[in-house]
Amino acid sequence: MGLARAAALALVAVLAAGTSGLGAVYARLQGAVEVADVAAYLPPAAPEEPEPRDGYAGRPLNVLLMGTDLRDEANAALAGEDDAVNADTTILVHVSADRTRVDLVSVPRDSLVRLPACTRPDGSTSAPRESAMFNSAFGVGAGGTEDLAAAAACTRLTFEENAGVPVDESVVLKMDGVLGVVDALGGVPVDLPEAMDSPLAGLAVPAGPQVLDGTTALAFLRARTGTGMGLEIGSDLVRIERQQLFLRAFAARLTDTGVLADPTTLLPTLTAVLSSLSVSEGLGDVRTLAGLGFALRDLPPESLAPATVPVDPAPGDPNRVVWRAEVEDLWQRIREDRPLVDPPPVPDVAPGP
Repeated sequence: MGLARAAALALVAVLAAGTSGLGAVYARLQGAVEVADVAAYLPPAAPEEPEPRDGYAGRPLNVLLMGTDLRDEANAALAGEDDAVNADTTILVHVSADRTRVDLVSVPRDSLVRLPACTRPDGSTSAPRESAMFNSAFGVGAGGTEDLAAAAACTRLTFEENAGVPVDESVVLKMDGVLGVVDALGGVPVDLPEAMDSPLAGLAVPAGPQVLDGTTALAFLRARTGTGMGLEIGSDLVRIERQQLFLRAFAARLTDTGVLADPTTLLPTLTAVLSSLSVSEGLGDVRTLAGLGFALRDLPPESLAPATVPVDPAPGDPNRVVWRAEVEDLWQRIREDRPLVDPPPVPDVAPGP
């Protein structure tokens, strides 16, 4: 019988020994093998860092990101005391199934929408409301407490009911979370067309290229009044435009620093800011967050597509807005995992002579 066949039969015999009467024979054979501890005389091998795993691989992902101005002890030091529990900013983050696109849809906080019934932390249920400010859902869900899970749940229900888009996960970012993320990256470079001055937000920045540290970035995102870049208008819609400018710059910074491409720096960066996040169960494992970030490591910043829910002034109240009918096209594209904007048509090429 050939050598290969003999070796194969011997291997089968050894494997079978573990579950048959040949176990004793196997043990004697194993005991006869002299194992040399060569590794004890070699330099220690560098620990192998496994690539983070994207737990949502192969399917699109919708995450509702809420920024809150909740003033716990750390955040009161940044923005002053306030007992209110509000959602200051809400953005739907849609990650395409093929991980080639991230769509960011900002929901104006002053939108008048239908609030569904929500379960509060004390077990009671809020009454549904036919016309209420979108950002009020956060406080309604909290029910007078600082329960961010209940607040996020009510905001998710409100978004899903009005947009018809299912939300997979949610993240609540406290104010100092912005500060921690930006500082962990060494600041975010921006090029401002105008100087900005907002005493209420503690913001004073010149025009031109500069790097925003965490404290300045937080003031930039919060500012609503003052001068420069639309602060004179005092509009939340103009503030959304500034936030989207910052998000594009932030994405470019992530790419430039290579944080997403290196698990050894990605995990510590996430760990540094997790204390400022309240996340739903699916994102509760830092490895899941890291896996998603690692899956997006080659995404160019220009593939980040920011959009805002199209609105009109609310009838009878110029300080509130209502969604336009064309928002349904936006939600349909999200549901079908299609780009928010159709790519330009490919020009016809005339055949050569």
